[in-house]
Amino acid sequence: MPDSAPPASSWRRLLAVGAEGWASGIPYMVGTKLLQGWLTASGVPVGLIGLLAYAELPYTLKMLWAPALDRWPLPWPDRRRGWLLVVQLALVVVIGAMALLRPSATSAASLAAVGAMALVLAVVSATQDILVDAYRTDLLPQEERGGGAAAANLGYRAAMLAIGAGGFILAGQRGWPLAFVASAGLMALVLPFSLAAPRLAPLTQQVTSLSQAVVGPAREFLARTGGPRAAMLLALILLYRWPDGLLNVMAVPFLIQRGFAPETVGSVLAGWGIVATIVGTVTGGLLFGRLGLNRSLWLFAVVGALGNLSYWALATFRGGMPALLAAVGLENFGGGMVGAAFVALLMSLCNPRFSATQYALLSGVYALSRSILSGQAGFVAEGVGWSWFFLLTAASALPAFLLMVRLTPWNGRGVRGAYDPARDA
Repeated sequence: MPDSAPPASSWRRLLAVGAEGWASGIPYMVGTKLLQGWLTASGVPVGLIGLLAYAELPYTLKMLWAPALDRWPLPWPDRRRGWLLVVQLALVVVIGAMALLRPSATSAASLAAVGAMALVLAVVSATQDILVDAYRTDLLPQEERGGGAAAANLGYRAAMLAIGAGGFILAGQRGWPLAFVASAGLMALVLPFSLAAPRLAPLTQQVTSLSQAVVGPAREFLARTGGPRAAMLLALILLYRWPDGLLNVMAVPFLIQRGFAPETVGSVLAGWGIVATIVGTVTGGLLFGRLGLNRSLWLFAVVGALGNLSYWALATFRGGMPALLAAVGLENFGGGMVGAAFVALLMSLCNPRFSATQYALLSGVYALSRSILSGQAGFVAEGVGWSWFFLLTAASALPAFLLMVRLTPWNGRGVRGAYDPARDA
């Protein structure tokens, strides 16, 4: 067993986790929402904008290079934060460089440049996520993981507020390039927090070879869960947040096509949305302690599906600002609950000896729902119309519910196949 984290107060651990949640949210928001807004305002067709989801493939494939980060850690400040600081500096540079892009619906070269930069951003951001997820899993004791999941989600949503509301408002007033420069500055703010975060204790059992770093995590996961259950767990991770992926990739184009100004979209999605998310995350954290992981996964997924239906109602019955606030509020309230439960689910499935690679594998499987499974969302929306599209996104929650009957039964005490630290004691 690896050593536990050196003594540090609970609030310091949660603050560190929240700050790294912010760091994860900044590049994702820049590469999706902010870039979607710029492309839509530049007249790029919705179908082509939907193809941006394929630039998120590095979030799925990150398990391919996660073992290298386990095998060759930078020792200062600790085995996770060494590479984390390097990657965060790189993100500041990449996001700032995106301000040089000039997307145009009539220029294939400009669109190719946008796609290339989105891919570079996703690779560096996915590498950061490997390190952030491993640091959080290694740092938090079992009893703090529910609160840690909520703190990470709050940090992530705070980034949505900063990039969404601030970025869209700045883009509307001063132009899109300046919004990307400001986003790079917001990414730089996390560096002092990463330096001051609690230090991880050294491992008592170091990974001594790349083959051990590659084979060990998969072998342990399969031995613990068994082949059929492992497949079902991976399917649950893939599908649990699929409704989110389908909705997120099309929310901005839908709202702008409905006639809402970019400033309004940014203010509502990030400003009002973050308030709803905070309420949802806090509510989810309180309910999580009472319900446990299994019941939380069930209840929060139902609330999340209702958020998708709220967009169906907006598309079907239209309405002005009150309808927009209701749809975005319900979607983000459910998203806060779903996100906290989902992070807790992933942490429960990781053995601390292989946390970087196992979490990268699991979160990479989840990322498929935001890339491969959501990449055709724009063409589906064009084909069936917005009302039917959002109805289909709500229906996409059904496969996950069927899997939860087997893996996370309502009256069960935990996820079947989760890591049990008592077995390694």
